[in-house]
Amino acid sequence: MERKKYLIVMAAGSGTRMGSELPKQFLEINGRPVLRQTMEVFLEACPDISIVTVLPQSYIDYWKDYCLKNSFTYPQVIVQGGFTRFHSVRNALDRIPDGAVVAVHDGVRPLVSVSLIRDIFLKAETAPAVIPVIPCIDTMKVLASGELGLKAVPGQHVDRSLLYGAQTPQVFHSELIKAAYSLPYDTSFTDDASVVEKYGKSLSYVDGERLNIKITTREDLLLAAAVMSLRKD
Repeated sequence: MERKKYLIVMAAGSGTRMGSELPKQFLEINGRPVLRQTMEVFLEACPDISIVTVLPQSYIDYWKDYCLKNSFTYPQVIVQGGFTRFHSVRNALDRIPDGAVVAVHDGVRPLVSVSLIRDIFLKAETAPAVIPVIPCIDTMKVLASGELGLKAVPGQHVDRSLLYGAQTPQVFHSELIKAAYSLPYDTSFTDDASVVEKYGKSLSYVDGERLNIKITTREDLLLAAAVMSLRKD
């Protein structure tokens, strides 16, 4: 039997690096909030997907009002974010049944493509943990802070060919990720893949997308707007 698809949209951050009063997930690109545009890509890829949206407690009513006033009425379960991303995901997983397949995606990655979403879900039919990655293209330096600024750490070199950046959506069989999130919190948990690895399970990887950026700064917002404009042409 095919597993029911779920999406956990992580949008509980405050977005301090953006330097705006409004958290970045609610900032608009071409007249629509980043968060809405992220959801719409998934709805295009998987029209029957069930959505769990994780928000800051202080913006839950804000988002509900936006959806109502702008006729964005696709059903979604809204969950309050936790102290860390780990705790936020754990809160959302309480709303996911066993026997499902669940994508965890950053609410501020609206440039993910329909084809990548479908490809990852397809691979997840047989692989219980699927992570999109992109190869590192920059020369990496191992540096330490000193009295005169950054300086090289002697004898430390990084083989760039071994380095990849993990993206989202990261897709899991729900019983696996729920079991992994029963672990106690650890500061090494930087994404869902790291939690599953700590739980002792292996991961499968697919090629990610260079433009599947996480909007963090004003420059990212400008880049996303430019990419979206080009895709409409």
